[in-house]
Amino acid sequence: MPPAPHSRAPKRKPPSPKPEGEKRPGGIQSIRRACELLEAVARSPDGIGLAELSRSIGLHTSTAFHIAKTLVMLGYLRQMENSRFYRIGRPLFALASAALDEVELISAARPILAELAGATGETSYFGVMSGEKLVVLAKHDGSGAIRINDRIGNVRPLHCTALGKVMLASFPPEQLDAFLQSAQLQVFTRKTIRTAQQLRQEIAEVRRSGIAFDDGEVSEELRCAAVPVTNFTNQIIGSLGISGPSWRLSIQALHKNATALQQAAERLSSQLGARGNHRRVGDPENRQS
Repeated sequence: MPPAPHSRAPKRKPPSPKPEGEKRPGGIQSIRRACELLEAVARSPDGIGLAELSRSIGLHTSTAFHIAKTLVMLGYLRQMENSRFYRIGRPLFALASAALDEVELISAARPILAELAGATGETSYFGVMSGEKLVVLAKHDGSGAIRINDRIGNVRPLHCTALGKVMLASFPPEQLDAFLQSAQLQVFTRKTIRTAQQLRQEIAEVRRSGIAFDDGEVSEELRCAAVPVTNFTNQIIGSLGISGPSWRLSIQALHKNATALQQAAERLSSQLGARGNHRRVGDPENRQS
């Protein structure tokens, strides 16, 4: 009797490749979920628990837990021992700092400064802290016949400029106290703030109103206004301002231009990763650590 033929399994066609943009389980989708989780934690400066975190991004608690656990292992998240809340880890700040270097800040600020100068007719500025000093990182001349002779890279005093007052208002209490105890409050005009008590009162007003003014404190011929610029953690990282000759830029004109100034700061903050409502300079979560 002839031997029975060997049985052979039917040949299977190789799976067709998936489209390039399609989400694959454990691939693109998991990266997207991890990024959404990081963003949710970054929007919670006081930390966020697992249950609230999973609800905020629409994930099952167990899925959110495993993603968060991996990010904690990598250092991009940290978990507080007592509350078990999640907060942003140091490596993420290092990555953000590398991205937001001076070149990137200037690149983001320039078109917004140009729009602000066009809307107000005044010279616009963007300043950041460098150590204990405020440096003008970018500017755009206004359309007025008289322009301010000021260069990019100039150091501005903190106590008597609108840009500087915004940054002082972002200091936590102990940092502001240390500044007031040691600062040399140089006098430029009869309107310059001369005492620590005067400056403390001025900073309190900046925190209350969310905007800083310089009414002839550095030069009697100039007036300025400035508001804060925030980053992806909603911390103040700089100040955006306008400046013009006092005969043209009255106090009323400064207040009239405050809306355009605030809108420009919101656009720049958004470019730097800020989410949600643009927080004002007096908000505690905005203050520098």
